[in-house]
Amino acid sequence: MTSARPDILCVGAVLWDVIGRSPAPMAPGADVPGRIRHVPGGVALNVAVALAAREQSVAVLGAVGADPEGDALLAAVRALGVATDWMQRLPEWPTDIYMAIEDTHGLIAAVADAHSLEAAGHRVLAPLRDGTFGSAEAPWRGTVVIDGNLTVAQLEAIAADPALRQADLRVVPASPGKAERLAPLLGLDHVTLYLNRAEAETLAGHSCTDAAEAAQAVVARGAARVLVTDGPRPAACAGRGTEVLTQAPPPVTIARVTGAGDCFMAAHMVAERGGKDRAAALEAAILAAAAHVSGEGP
Repeated sequence: MTSARPDILCVGAVLWDVIGRSPAPMAPGADVPGRIRHVPGGVALNVAVALAAREQSVAVLGAVGADPEGDALLAAVRALGVATDWMQRLPEWPTDIYMAIEDTHGLIAAVADAHSLEAAGHRVLAPLRDGTFGSAEAPWRGTVVIDGNLTVAQLEAIAADPALRQADLRVVPASPGKAERLAPLLGLDHVTLYLNRAEAETLAGHSCTDAAEAAQAVVARGAARVLVTDGPRPAACAGRGTEVLTQAPPPVTIARVTGAGDCFMAAHMVAERGGKDRAAALEAAILAAAAHVSGEGP
């Protein structure tokens, strides 16, 4: 166990990312030269690593197999500055893997061989309930990043959990197809959602012309606060009773795509923890994501 109590907990997917990237556009069925990276990944972990790179004290809560791949993954995560002391180990399951193909236009396709969170069930959240970090009688008052890779049952439990009623919950859906899972968290005053436009449209239930409209639509559905990105187009920040803020990212040459949203989220959180106002925090997040996409950021 580490002696240091982390300031931020990231709950969700921790796995190996296997990402192949072509330096040119790809067509279906293409077989091209490129580069393949085998690195720690998963939404919760990506956010945790981005926070650690910004000198935040952070731990990840999730599950990996009790196999050599899991041992290597946890060692790699610790080397990135993220505490893993409270991870669940699953002897009955292999460590999860996410495989993606990217080209100069972005993501082509991906496959997630990920079962650990469902297999671990409520054990993933145990440190937030058993007194390690919090309990129903003494709720955790820090920040918790919630990854939409968690199951519906896990997300419903988080929404109703007295151990988390005073936490600052920062929530990201992981993909448009998983955005509707976040419905139990709508209406909670202590939740901030981080979405791309497709995810926001899924929660809104209809298409939107831009990030600002999408953010307003999610707030209308009940969200207390939401940030919506839209690739190279303006991002937006909206909340109950506040004006919608928008800002366009700077133009950049795409060097990588995976992890940009996680970088956006981490930079926004760090800016707010440092006392920046809504506009300055949005700007910091946009610039950090742009730097990541260009290959210049952490």
